[in-house]
Amino acid sequence: MPRSAHPGLLAATAMAAALLLASPTAWPAAQPPTDEFLKGYLSALLEGDLALDSGRYSLEVSGGVARVRLPGADEALVRTVEERLSSVRGLADLVVLATPPAAPAGKMRRAVYSAREALGLSSESALFPAGDVFQPLLADVKQTQFFVGFRRFHAFGQTPDPDLDAFTMAAVSYGGAFGLYRRLGRRPGEGLQMGLDGALFAQFDMDAPSHDLLNADYTVGLPITYREGGFSARLRLYHQSSHLGDEFLLRYRPDRINLSYEAIQLTISGEKGPWRLYGGGEWLLTRDPRDLHRGSLQTGLEFRSASPLLWGGRPVAALDVKSYGENGWTPSFSVRAGLEFGPADPARRHLRLLAEGYRGFAPYGQFYREKVEYLGMAVTFNY
Repeated sequence: MPRSAHPGLLAATAMAAALLLASPTAWPAAQPPTDEFLKGYLSALLEGDLALDSGRYSLEVSGGVARVRLPGADEALVRTVEERLSSVRGLADLVVLATPPAAPAGKMRRAVYSAREALGLSSESALFPAGDVFQPLLADVKQTQFFVGFRRFHAFGQTPDPDLDAFTMAAVSYGGAFGLYRRLGRRPGEGLQMGLDGALFAQFDMDAPSHDLLNADYTVGLPITYREGGFSARLRLYHQSSHLGDEFLLRYRPDRINLSYEAIQLTISGEKGPWRLYGGGEWLLTRDPRDLHRGSLQTGLEFRSASPLLWGGRPVAALDVKSYGENGWTPSFSVRAGLEFGPADPARRHLRLLAEGYRGFAPYGQFYREKVEYLGMAVTFNY
C-alpha cells in the first residue's frame, strides 16, 4: 500500500474486504481468496487499523500463508499484530516476526542509528506535533498551563501589613507548551520532542477594594521531553523574572527584590497503571540576587484513574514536594485532587476541576522566604 494512500481509502478498503471475508457466499469453498486479495486486505488493516506506516513493515503472502516482518518491533507490537490479523478468514497461516533493522553505512549514520535504537525511536518525525510526550505535573504550582484558582491564604512570617496575614487570593496563570519537532517512537504517544513553553503566574488580593495585583512571575523555557513505555523525562532550560504589582507597591511600600534567574531543570518520571512517581531538581545558572542558593529538589506522586466517576470526569490526585537550598532544604507540600475531563491520551487537551492545598515557602516571586499555607479550588486547562 503506498505511503501516501488516504486514510479514508484504507478504511474503505478494509471495510469492503471485511464484508467479503465475513460473507459465507463471498466465494465458493473451492475458491478461497487469492494471495493478492489477502495482501491488500492485510495491508489495509496494518496501515488503517494499526497506524503502521508502510515503511515499518514488510508483508508477503504465498499459498494463503502471510509473513509479516516488523523491523525493530517489540513483543507488544508483535502480539498486537498477531491478534488483529489472526482472525482474517482465508488465511492458512500467519507468521509475525520482529527483525533487527539493517544498520546504515558510515560511522556517523551508525552512531545516530544506534542512539535511535537505544532510545526506542523510529525513523519517522513530525514538525509542530500536538501535545507533548511528557505529562504535566498535576500538583506543581509552576506547571505551565492555563489556570484559575481561589484560595484562602495565610502567611506565618512578617508581612508588610496585618491585612496580608490572611486574605482571599485569586491565582491565575496563562500559558502553554508548543511542540516544534518530534522524533516518533515505536508506539503512539512515544518519542523525543523539542518545544517552547511560556507562562505568566499572577496573584491578586481579592479583599482589597481594587483587587490589587500582588506579584507576577514570567517564565519562558525550551523543554526537551522523552517517553518510552512508562518511562518519561523532561530536560528544560528556562528563564523566570518576577515583578510586584503597582497597587501593592503603592499601598505597602515593601523592600523590593528584583528576582530573576535562568535555570536548568531535569525531571524523571515512571508510570505503572494509574500511578506515577517522579523526581528531579534544578540548578540556577544565573541569578539575581547573587546570594540566592542555586539548587532545589522536587518529587511527587500522582494517581490518574481510567474510569469515569462523575459527569464523565476521571478521578485524579497528586502530591508535589519541593525543597530549596535557599530555605535549608525544608520541604514545601502541594496537594491537588479532583476530576479530569477529556481523552485519556496525555497528549490531548484536558480540563480539570481540583481542590488544592499548600503548606511551605511561598512559590511567588520575591516572597520565597515567607512561610504560607492555603486551601482553595481551581480549574486548569492543558493543550
